Amino acid sequence: MDKDDKIINLVPHQHDDLSHLLGVQIVIDTDSSYIYIGTLERVGREYLAISNVDVHDTADSKATKEHYTHETKKLGPRHNRTLTLVRIARIVSIAKLDDVILF
Repeated sequence: MDKDDKIINLVPHQHDDLSHLLGVQIVIDTDSSYIYIGTLERVGREYLAISNVDVHDTADSKATKEHYTHETKKLGPRHNRTLTLVRIARIVSIAKLDDVILF
């Protein structure tokens, strides 16, 4: 077994700590202008499956990710996708929508 095989075999275990978020509405911040708000359905090796998703590109609006997240918590999610796969390598942070503190 070479080094790459060991890394691949370890990858699924790196995401085991997300299991408590399954079925929960979450906010995913990425290293791009996109933010995802929806329900975590599955955790894969390279992707998270999110259902009832609000996919929002902040480059297309004047709202920052923080502002958009606060508005979503106040008004409720606006789903524009049934299911979306989000690449784990692009994720900066994940939080429960319920944990967002309004100010």
